[in-house]
Amino acid sequence: MGRIKMIAGLVALAALPALGACSSTDDADLALYVENIEPADTLYNQGLANLEAGRMTEAGRKFKAVENQHPYTDFGRKALVMQAFTQYRQGQYDDAILTAKRYTTLYPATDDAAYATYIAGLSYWRQIKDVTRDQDAAQKMISTMNQVVTRWPDSEYVPDAQAKIRFGRDQLAGKEMQVGRYYLERREYLAAIRRFRYVVENYSNTRHVEEALARLTESYLAMGLVDEAQNSAAILGYNFPDSQWYKDSYALLNKGGYEPQKSSGGWLSRVVFGETSGS
Repeated sequence: MGRIKMIAGLVALAALPALGACSSTDDADLALYVENIEPADTLYNQGLANLEAGRMTEAGRKFKAVENQHPYTDFGRKALVMQAFTQYRQGQYDDAILTAKRYTTLYPATDDAAYATYIAGLSYWRQIKDVTRDQDAAQKMISTMNQVVTRWPDSEYVPDAQAKIRFGRDQLAGKEMQVGRYYLERREYLAAIRRFRYVVENYSNTRHVEEALARLTESYLAMGLVDEAQNSAAILGYNFPDSQWYKDSYALLNKGGYEPQKSSGGWLSRVVFGETSGS
């Protein structure tokens, strides 16, 4: 129906009296444009067929043609999110993010908005670098996947979005640990403690928290802050009694004639690892 209306409109436009000197070339171009318009469903199905056959570039072209020739139609809307998917599959992650965001801007209330947001999150995820490098992509991935979880809690994409969020948080914690170790090696203990403390306070459900508590024990002891070192080791042992990090921290304290000991008060006592302040 959209195609019929478009062609009818163009025919009516061509029948109007010429305004000024209308060249025969303009008429030929208009006729060629009308002739080259293909049905939206035909283009869309061709895109799907190419996609299934693994011809990503050609699939992307077909989906783009749907959007160009039939904008703001149902097929044009569906083709837009499929463009994002084909760009993601081709490793064109920045393009996929832009296309997915354009979709959610134009069609925020549709069911496919969750999928478009998920594709953007996956595109950020694919660009995450190792912890020795900048983690901007991890930050953006977490933010994007959080949108999937909070805006579409019943979506089929939520379980994987949550898994990706956990991975991203582990990356951010790993980055903090990498910087903290850098300072610790240079005996810049206050700077190191800030990093390890940030991990304990903000990434307590990541695999890095055990090492962070052990490094705090080491850093505090190096500064002569024995009570804080004992408390860090005690909390480490309370939550991870079989951890090698706890064994190492215990041995480090014992070497100086100390043992892990919980203390009341202080920031670590307020961090919940199975205990509350004052317990």
